[in-house]
Amino acid sequence: MRDRASVVIVGGGIMGLSVAWHLAKDHGITDTVVVEKGYLCGGASGRNGGGVRAQFGSEENIRLMQESIRMCRDFAAEMKINVWFRQGGYLFLVRNEPARKNLEKSVRVQNECGLATRLLEPKEAKRIVPELDIEGVLLASYNPDDAVVFPWPFVWGYAECAQKLGVDIETFTEVTGFETRGARIEGVVTNKGRIRTNRVVNACGAWSPELAALLDVELPNRPHRHEICSTEPLKPWLKPLVADLSNGLYFSQSMRGEIVGGISNEDVPEGLDMGSSHRFLALYARALTRTVPLLGRVKVLRQWAGCYDLTPDANPIVGEVDAIEHFYQASGFMGHGFMMAPVMGKLLAQHIAEGTKLPLFDRWNLRRFAEGKLLSESMIIG
Repeated sequence: MRDRASVVIVGGGIMGLSVAWHLAKDHGITDTVVVEKGYLCGGASGRNGGGVRAQFGSEENIRLMQESIRMCRDFAAEMKINVWFRQGGYLFLVRNEPARKNLEKSVRVQNECGLATRLLEPKEAKRIVPELDIEGVLLASYNPDDAVVFPWPFVWGYAECAQKLGVDIETFTEVTGFETRGARIEGVVTNKGRIRTNRVVNACGAWSPELAALLDVELPNRPHRHEICSTEPLKPWLKPLVADLSNGLYFSQSMRGEIVGGISNEDVPEGLDMGSSHRFLALYARALTRTVPLLGRVKVLRQWAGCYDLTPDANPIVGEVDAIEHFYQASGFMGHGFMMAPVMGKLLAQHIAEGTKLPLFDRWNLRRFAEGKLLSESMIIG
C-alpha cells in the first residue's frame, strides 16, 4: 500500500470513487488512495434500487440532479461500461391532503427550474401505468426524464477508470485512527499500515460518524436499515419508477424483468444493521398489491438490506468541518447518495483541488446543526 498520498478517501462506494475519479481526471491529482474496509459494492452503493431523479422539493437538489442525470446518461460512453441507463420517468402518487399540497409546491419549483414535470389527476396517472389501482390516489406527478440504472457498473466504472489514472483502491482495509498535530491531519492509520497525508475525505455513508469520531468530530447522522426485494422476471410492462409519497412505497422493473422495490419501515433495529425481516415483506406486499393488484400473483425471489444515512433535516453534510483542517465530509445523503454522487464527486474534487468556495457547501456545512439553521426536503422516499 502507498505510504504517502495527496488525498486519502475513506469509503469505496460511489461517492468516494466519484471524488477520486474527478480528482485524477479533472485536476491531475492521481496519488490518491481510496480505503474501503469491505469490498466494492458491499455498502449502500451495491444495495440500492438504482433510481435517478430530479423530482425534489428544493431548488438546490433539483439543479444538482439535472446535472447528475446528464452525467449518468453519458457515463456508459465515457467509462466504456454498460449501466443500463433508461429514462422511463418517475411517477409519484399521493393519498392525503398534506402530501398533495407538498407535491403541488414541489412541482412548481421543478417547473421554475426547467423540469418537464406535470401534475396528473389519478385517471391521467393510470394512462401512464394502466395496471394501477387509483382508488385513494388524490394527485400524481410525472417527469419523463427521471431514470433507473443498474448500480454496480457505476461503482466498477469509477473504480477501473480511476485506477487507470493512478489512483490506488485498497479494499478490506480499515481505518483505525489518525495522526494529527493540533487541528492538522498528518496521517491515516489503517490495519495495513500508515499513509501520510493532510487531506482526508469522509465518504463512509452510514459509517461516517464512526470515522469522524476518531478525530473527535461529532456528526448527527444515524444509520437506518432499508430493505428491498426483487421478484421473478416478468415481460416488460412498467416504464416509470412508481413511488407513493404517502407511505414510502416505490418499485420499478429492471431490464431483466424483475420488479424491484421497497417501502418505509420505521420499526427496524437501531445501528448498522443490514439484516432482512418478515415485517418488511408484509408492509411491502400489502402496499404493492394495493397499488398494482395483479402483482399479488408474482413470486418474490430475494430480498436484501442496506443502510440509509439519515440527518436531522434530510439534507447531506458536505465540505470541510471547522475543527479539523482539510477533513472533508460527503455523507448524510439519506437514500439519495447514489444518484447525487456523479455531480457531488465533481464539485467536491474541485473544492479540494482548487479551494473553490461553493455556496452549496456552506448551505450543507456541519455547523448548521449547532446554529439551528436546519433545512428541509419534502420529497423523500422510503
